[in-house]
Parts: sequence; C-alpha cells; structure tokens
Amino acid sequence: MSQPQPMLFAGADPWRATLDEARATPPSAGRASALLMRHGSMTLRYYAPRGGDPQQPHDQDEIYIVARGSGTFVNGDDRVPFGPGDALFAAAGAVHRFEDVSDDFETWVVFYGPRGGEGS
Repeated sequence: MSQPQPMLFAGADPWRATLDEARATPPSAGRASALLMRHGSMTLRYYAPRGGDPQQPHDQDEIYIVARGSGTFVNGDDRVPFGPGDALFAAAGAVHRFEDVSDDFETWVVFYGPRGGEGS
C-alpha cells in the first residue's frame, strides 16, 4: 500500500525539501516564512529573519531545527544559545523569538498538532 503524498511546494521530490529549494521559495503571503511542505496538521517552513525577529506567538506547537547560524532563543522567560543542528521547541501560544542572530541564520520550522497545542 502506498503512503499518502505530502503536498510539497518547493521541489519535485514529495519526501524531501533542500535548503537550496527553501532559499528560492518566497515567503507565504502575510508571513515571514516560506511554506515548503504540508501533511495533515504538519507544515514545514523555512525562516531566515534579517534585522530582527518580529514573530508573534503561534496557535500550534512548533519545532525549529537550526540549519545555519547562531544566536539566542528566547522562550518566555528563558534564554538559550543556539547553533547549527540544534532543535528548539515553542509551545502554542508561547512568546518566543530569536535574538542576536548571525547574518547567516536559517532555520527549518515544523508546526504540528491542533490549534492551542498538544498540552503537557
């Protein structure tokens, strides 16, 4: 039995998104990130803010996987340094942002689950 295909916007392979494809995909209308893949409640986006991170809390849980660069991830009252390969979590509704990011900062963003988040 074949698996359901995710909807991929950036490339030809429905099971893979590359950084080159992500960099070439323009941000979605009204968003600062580019939509690359969607399947059920999950969306994969590419985010590379320049000159500050203006994002507001989101209505789904999210995981960032840092592709390049470094800085500080602010999540509520917590502040943690990050670098390439790090995974960062923000719960739905949490105030969070990236600060002091390097000029080459790029991250994958995975939104998933129901609106309001999955809870604890």
